[in-house]
Amino acid sequence: MIEQKNVILAVAISIVILLGWQYFYETPRLEEQQARIALEQQAEAERNAKLGVVLPGSPTSASLGATAPATGAPAAGMPAVGASGSSGPRLGVDMSVGNQKIIDGLTKPSSSESREAALKATPRIPLRSERLSGSISLVGGRIDDLVLTGYHEELDKSSPEIVLLRPTKSEKPYYAEFGWIGEGVKTPTAETLWTARGTRLTPKTPLLLTWENGDGVTFERRYGLDDNYMVTLTQRVKNSSGRDLSLAPYGLLSRTGTPDLLGFYILHEGMLGVFDETLTELDYSDLRDDGTQRQSTTGGWLGITDKYWLAALIPDQKVKVETSFSSGRRGNYDLYQADYLAPAQTVKSGGVIETTNSVFAGAKVLRILEMYETEHGVTRFDLAVDFGWFYFLTKPIFHVIIWLNDRLGNFGLAILALTVMIKLAFFPLANKSYVSMSRMKKLQPKLVELREHHGDDRQGMNQAMMALYKTEKVNPAAGCLPMLVQIPVFFALYKTLFVSIEMRHAPYYGWIHDLSAPDPLGILTGFGMFPWEVPATYAFLNLGIWPLIMGFSMFLQQRLNPAPADPMQAKIFMFMPIMFTFLLAKFPAGLVIYWAWNNVLSMTQQWIIMRRMGVAVSGGSTKPAPTPTAPPRGKSGKGGSSKGGSGKKRSGKNDSGKSDSGKSDSSKSDSSKSDSAKNDSGENDNGESDSQEKKS
Repeated sequence: MIEQKNVILAVAISIVILLGWQYFYETPRLEEQQARIALEQQAEAERNAKLGVVLPGSPTSASLGATAPATGAPAAGMPAVGASGSSGPRLGVDMSVGNQKIIDGLTKPSSSESREAALKATPRIPLRSERLSGSISLVGGRIDDLVLTGYHEELDKSSPEIVLLRPTKSEKPYYAEFGWIGEGVKTPTAETLWTARGTRLTPKTPLLLTWENGDGVTFERRYGLDDNYMVTLTQRVKNSSGRDLSLAPYGLLSRTGTPDLLGFYILHEGMLGVFDETLTELDYSDLRDDGTQRQSTTGGWLGITDKYWLAALIPDQKVKVETSFSSGRRGNYDLYQADYLAPAQTVKSGGVIETTNSVFAGAKVLRILEMYETEHGVTRFDLAVDFGWFYFLTKPIFHVIIWLNDRLGNFGLAILALTVMIKLAFFPLANKSYVSMSRMKKLQPKLVELREHHGDDRQGMNQAMMALYKTEKVNPAAGCLPMLVQIPVFFALYKTLFVSIEMRHAPYYGWIHDLSAPDPLGILTGFGMFPWEVPATYAFLNLGIWPLIMGFSMFLQQRLNPAPADPMQAKIFMFMPIMFTFLLAKFPAGLVIYWAWNNVLSMTQQWIIMRRMGVAVSGGSTKPAPTPTAPPRGKSGKGGSSKGGSGKKRSGKNDSGKSDSGKSDSSKSDSSKSDSAKNDSGENDNGESDSQEKKS
């Protein structure tokens, strides 16, 4: 009773601590942080107003420029970037001359505008395919306006579609830029106005942009768009200057502002790339803390990823390039950039050079990524999907669940079907585990007796338990080992469901209209019976229906498992379903449904095995021990049963049958206990009795 009070008191104190932490610390901290950000923005606006600038419009800062390598030490075969007389970017900083001028203080950045206003501020060529829509700016030739057709911000189809890339002068620019670096030659910049030959860019109509630098050098850019998410750019330089030139092609992705992160440990959001066939992932915070990261590679790609969306640069897969991830500040926002610089090429007078590169900007659909890998030779492009450590398991599971989804027409049903398939595949291992746990469950009454007998003598208790396990031929670890083998597979399935874009906005049945979102019906809103905006402080208490179902199934499954010998541990384990219910309440509904369904299948299998072995849910055996029949009065020495005779001979009595009734009852009791013990251990009653009679 005292132990139960202590457990209840500990749980109550824990809840009070959690609520107190949320109310007295976390909520004031968030309010203070918001107030500080507001003050910083106000101070920044006042400072810029004095300088005649509202907000920086080009992604740059002195801190970003400070990360640039020292000039005058170019890589072999490359022009000296940033040296006197050269134009263009430096590796590891924003690779645009316009932004470089801002770093040097030669120009002032323009003010930030809305996306619509920024799009109208520059002449543009529309871009359109089945999966993409947007435009290309003729000023700078940047790819800075892309919308993912068919993907909406909310479940409602009338909500805005996902805007992936944003123009330079908007509040948070996100764009791709390509160009050339060269010494002693005027190259295109972010401010260059290109001439278009064509009125739109579609999969059937490429776009050609041209620009002449005034010194006899003509630059061309030919944009090609496929039916998915790839824009291919072929850059060509025609040299009529009368002298040889050296030019190095580059590409960059620049993103202003840290996006809203989900914050899950098992999900990567930030910079990533494949360098020499090795995946590299870098979080936003790590990049800010550690500074610019550089590496060289032949083949591969680099970019910036969200949970479902990706923007990636794909240089020539046969050319060795220098790459970098860098960060800085743009006004009140952080700035992140991925870029590469290819070796310089010499274009002779009267000659032509060209290079072809690509940029991917779209949804991380595995089949599309694999198509680019096989048909276009993009090295390990499938790793853009965060498969995790168990790549060799996660990817096959990914293919199976997509195959099931195509045939069943519902991603929720595909989850249930895949869970059944995995259960069947691991049936022998799970069966062995549940058999071992059932044997442990059968010994539960004897373990209780040992605990009562030894009291606080833990050493004696452990020794007695080991002796009991040895006598009954039960291995406590036998139930754990098969489960350990299954853990990587179930984690891979969990990971697949978490990162799969096919689950995004996919409906199930009933009230679940989006499997990638938490259960919408919470207990604090009466499961949808009355509208109420639950405050963030109490959001963790707003448990949905499916999390409650999952928690209840976990509780029932726990009842089937053998309880720990220690009473305190047993009580702690009883609170595990409650803890997991709160933990998974804000997880995607598809994951919670999978967890609940997996619990139901496990319970069913375990219950069947326990029933077959005659094990009660509360422990012990469901089969009552057979009671020996008493011999007829006056004939116990002659016509008694074999068990009765055996009992008399073990007690040392003669065959006259004159034993008193008390001793006879004692013999019957001993025989009954012996029979019960033999039945529990699976021994043959008749065999033992016969053996003893022969010895007598």
